[in-house]
Amino acid sequence: MIVDSSGTPALYLGFMLLVIVLLAVDFLVLKSQGAHRVSVKEAAAWSVVWIAIALAFCAWFWWYLDGRFGREVANEKALEYLAGYLIEKSLAVDNIFVWITLFSFFAVPAEFQKRVLLYGVLGAIVMRTLLIFVGALLIARFHWILYVFGVFLLLTGVKMLVFANHEPNLEKNPILRWMRGHMKITSEYEGEKFFVLKEGVRYATPMFVVLVLVEVTDLIFAVDSIPAIFAVTSDPFIVFTSNLFAILGLRAMFFLLADMAQRFHLLKYGLALVLMFIGVKMLLLDIYKIPVGIALGIVGLILLVSVAASLVMSRRSDPVAQDKR
Repeated sequence: MIVDSSGTPALYLGFMLLVIVLLAVDFLVLKSQGAHRVSVKEAAAWSVVWIAIALAFCAWFWWYLDGRFGREVANEKALEYLAGYLIEKSLAVDNIFVWITLFSFFAVPAEFQKRVLLYGVLGAIVMRTLLIFVGALLIARFHWILYVFGVFLLLTGVKMLVFANHEPNLEKNPILRWMRGHMKITSEYEGEKFFVLKEGVRYATPMFVVLVLVEVTDLIFAVDSIPAIFAVTSDPFIVFTSNLFAILGLRAMFFLLADMAQRFHLLKYGLALVLMFIGVKMLLLDIYKIPVGIALGIVGLILLVSVAASLVMSRRSDPVAQDKR
């Protein structure tokens, strides 16, 4: 049985209610904890929670499809969901590396970073939701656009590979330069506030500037990552759910990687290879359709090798680690 879309209005509504509940819980926990520095232990615990929720949804999704369409469709769609989730989760790492650069450049106090990232995640959800359904409509109407996506991903992967060690020059960022030229911005942080009044004049704070740049990077990476998931599935509901679950865990992943970014310096090369592979897969759709299971294995292998190689090289270059040997 061929099922083009597994989503129904009830499923979409139920999933959106689930996302709203999860965001509300996250917001309430954030509010109850107040401004504080997130430890690696706390970030790891939250990362496990978000991944567990995403996998639990996959298990429920398989059970639902098995009862409605049969085992074959359930297995196929669940595998597509897992592949999409892994691809989106891995590509989000590059987004996180840019966030780390932003927070370092603006010297955002550690205890204020959670609030910026919460709004960043909310913005990413809205933007990706719009882009996903626009992409699905375009693909349904113009099949050839998949080739455009494929070329775009292949070129993006090559560019990422070439400029993997290139650090962005934020001083030349056009959005930052525009805000500095057209807005009144305080020189110091005002707690977690985005705006403050001084002598009757409204000023933006550096927190607002960082938030705008975080949202812009979300949009840029959404343009990269959303075409990638269409290489493994054309089911809008799977694209939608796997994307949003990957985004929901971004904040926890950021704090998990913030202090260890240098240890995973080869991961950018792995992500570039993932994009290139997905681009090639998309270009070969009408010649040879690479099975989702094989694609999932290749993406997982690329990421595993790049992470392992990063850890090995980091250990070799760490004098403290060498002394312990």
